[in-house]
Amino acid sequence: MKTFRQALQGDRFTLTAEFSEGGPHPAGQSPSQIIELSEALSGLVDGIVVAQDHHLSATAMANLLIRNGTDPVVKLNCRDRNRIALESDLLGLRALGVSSLVLDEQGDAIDDTEATAKPVFDVSAPELTAMAQAINEEAWSDGHHEFLVGSSATVQNLVSDRDKVPLLMRSAEGSRFLQTRLCLDVGLLRTFMQKLVEMKLLWNYSVLVTLAPLPSAEAARWLLANRLGAVIPESLICKLESASDATREGIELCAELLKEVAIIPGVSGVNLLSLGDPGPVKEVIEISGLKAALSPT
Repeated sequence: MKTFRQALQGDRFTLTAEFSEGGPHPAGQSPSQIIELSEALSGLVDGIVVAQDHHLSATAMANLLIRNGTDPVVKLNCRDRNRIALESDLLGLRALGVSSLVLDEQGDAIDDTEATAKPVFDVSAPELTAMAQAINEEAWSDGHHEFLVGSSATVQNLVSDRDKVPLLMRSAEGSRFLQTRLCLDVGLLRTFMQKLVEMKLLWNYSVLVTLAPLPSAEAARWLLANRLGAVIPESLICKLESASDATREGIELCAELLKEVAIIPGVSGVNLLSLGDPGPVKEVIEISGLKAALSPT
């Protein structure tokens, strides 16, 4: 099975896909949606990103993908698990053969079904990364695979040390790639990447930028309100509002963004959000012409 880790550590552009609820009434990730996404994008992406979700565990979804011949990149956060549960998740993922993780402080905004639940935060993101690295040391000694550990990051203008320090710390803690949160502002992304170059972080980090084909202005505003750190320019939302076919407009805009992002110095790949239907993500990849970049040389 071709893995995300192999692609990212190689010399070609990396593509992943991730299912995300894209409307005002999210239903959560279902096994059928994850498998549909995997099958629709087979041969087009290097992995499927699986987020921690209250409807189905990330471990269960990772198992489904592996059984379906797709490499899962599992996102874990500190909000919904205590230390024992997170360690159990990590050990379970290693036992399944999961090779890549994205570790974060907290997940996206909670929905109404979680509003009465108490956030845990028993460990911090640095502590969670340290837990994964401890398991890596054990894996090295007993001959098992190690996790490739990544972190989430919000695309922003890194003007102060307060903005820069967390990125430097994550690198020192053992993170080897950054997956940005949703960002459809290419100008801001260029500034962000230039700062990473100046900080010499790209010596240690590979960077994957998260994009999405937006089906409507309503979906864009929902993502801004509910997806942590999302950046969507108002000008793009206006284009969706004025388009005669918003879904088609969203696909074409995302394909153009994908081509622009692919040539920004330091960007190693893109993570594409599928807002329920994998069809638009597939079209974005095909229109962009980056499918050939994923073909074996």
